[in-house]
This record gives sequence, structure tokens and C-alpha cells, in this order.
Amino acid sequence: MLLLKNIYNQWQKKRLLHQEYGFLFDPPAYPGVVSIDCETTGLDPKKDEIITIAAIRIVGNQILASESISLTLRPSQPISDASIKIHQMRNCDVVDGLSPIEAMQQFLHFIGSSPLLGYYLAFDVALINRIIKPWLGIHLPNPLIELSALYYDKKIGLIPQKHIDLRFDRILNELAIPPLAAHNAHNDALMVAMAYLKLTKTINLKLE
Repeated sequence: MLLLKNIYNQWQKKRLLHQEYGFLFDPPAYPGVVSIDCETTGLDPKKDEIITIAAIRIVGNQILASESISLTLRPSQPISDASIKIHQMRNCDVVDGLSPIEAMQQFLHFIGSSPLLGYYLAFDVALINRIIKPWLGIHLPNPLIELSALYYDKKIGLIPQKHIDLRFDRILNELAIPPLAAHNAHNDALMVAMAYLKLTKTINLKLE
């Protein structure tokens, strides 16, 4: 799997439209991983957009709260009423936000080629890729670590053949992570980071 990923990234690098972003394919400039989270206009990865994105660096057993970013984006479509009820971000709150490209420029320079950590990470990455693919000609090449997969691996080893509840609040409760205000990109990224540190005390990670 790792070999196929390397081959795919080599193929992607040749198609990179802006060579100044070649650092995305270099060895990571920082040790550790980066926890990320997005809040969006809705829940359809094919049409909805990012309105806030946050990233926090984790090195060793430390969450580096001072090494984080939180960005507000200006979407091209209204935020759905259902989404406003979830994250409390209104259309007037994002009118002065960054353009998607401006936000991705800052985001990519922050994460570099570090592995990315998240909960329901495939959804966030799909929305990021919808921005960067037309602009850079590539998908995000970073290794991905899904928190729910780490939690599942731990639980299934303890209680084989049992249903594992992978809801975010259930995982946090099981790991005794203190709840922060939910559906806030920075808070969610921070809670994911705390859960990751608890899980990795007993799990050997393979970044593929």
C-alpha cells in the first residue's frame, strides 16, 4: 500500500501546476502530525464548501497550541439553515472571510507534508481537494490518519466481534476527553488531538 502511495505521489508531483508547492512532496519539515477540522456549508462533499478550517500541530506527546491556525473562508453559496443550527456560523459571519485559494495558501504552508489527523477526515479532505485540484492540479498528498479507525483498532482488540460505536462524542467520552464547544473547527481539531495522544499510547501507527 505504501509503495502504491509513493508511486501515485510521484505521478502527482509531475502534474503540479505551481512548483513553489513542491514542498508538499518533500519529507516533513516538522516531526509529528497535524490535527485538522473543517466546518462547512452543508454535508454534501460534492457541492458544499468549507467556511472554517483549523489545524494544530502535535509533536511527540505534546499538542502545540501555539502552533495552530484557524481560518474563515468566504463561500460562493449560502450556508444551509441546517448547518447554521449545527455550528452557529451565519452568512454574515463569513462575508469578510478569505477566498478559498487565499485560505488554502496559508493552510498548505502550515501543514507542509506532515501527516494529517482528523475525525471523518475523508469528508474534510474531499472539500480541500475540490479547492486545490483546479488550482494546483493535484490532490492533497499528505498521509492521513483517521481517528475513528485508531479507536476501532483499539476496541476490537479488547472486545472482538462486538459492535463498536464510532460516534465522535462516544469516542471522547470513552477516552475521558474534556468536552469543548462542539462544531467549532479549532475545538474539534483540539479534541481530536487529545484523543489521538491517548490512543497512540497503546497503538503502533503505520502511516500509509
